[in-house]
Amino acid sequence: MKERAKDYLNKGIAKLKSANEELFRPEEDVVTYSVCKNSQFAIENYLKGYLLNNNVEVEEYKTIAQLLAQCVLINENFKKLDFSDIDCKVKALDSRYCSSIEKVNSCFDAADSLDTLLRQEQII
Repeated sequence: MKERAKDYLNKGIAKLKSANEELFRPEEDVVTYSVCKNSQFAIENYLKGYLLNNNVEVEEYKTIAQLLAQCVLINENFKKLDFSDIDCKVKALDSRYCSSIEKVNSCFDAADSLDTLLRQEQII
């Protein structure tokens, strides 16, 4: 399980990096779909990695909200994360995405705050 956790966490790091690189482009050149999907997948991979690292199987949890709820049961610090602006958190990740730069910035910020928490907790 620890090896699977490490794989998910590494994928999360890579997806967040991709989203960040996209955001460094001039605003008119940013592909919002890319930022959105990479941020979503970073969040999902980080949460799954954290749960697997704590010996929780993740297959039954299909949404970011479900994964986050399980993380909160393990660690109250996850309550500090603000995912309120992420519209996709209660849906299975699919083709839905945000198109405005402000919205994708919110999604990126949520993924980045999760990354920060996992680093503070010395998970990554």
